[in-house]
Amino acid sequence: MITVKNNNIQVSARKVRGVADLIRRKKVEEALKILRFSEKKEIAIVLTKLINSGLAIASESKKYDLDNLAVDIIKVDEGRTLKRIMPRAQGRAYRINKRSSYVTIGLKEA
Repeated sequence: MITVKNNNIQVSARKVRGVADLIRRKKVEEALKILRFSEKKEIAIVLTKLINSGLAIASESKKYDLDNLAVDIIKVDEGRTLKRIMPRAQGRAYRINKRSSYVTIGLKEA
């Protein structure tokens, strides 16, 4: 199994999970097609880069059949939250949470 991680995606985990559910347990070729036409472009680009990175690792090792690889595990966890302050009327301040996420993709031969 090939495991690829990205620990610094500046999108909340809840939004990434919606796209990740579309490609779970799909063949790599089909998953890349789904991501290509996904409405969430920013998330789709990050996931496409991760899958391509896994494919590069697989082609280097020469142990895997590239046509037969599938997305076995895709795990999206909450990353760190940057806490910011937005000034509001009458001297008040509202908190803004800028959330991030950790994504782990595991590729395996189907």
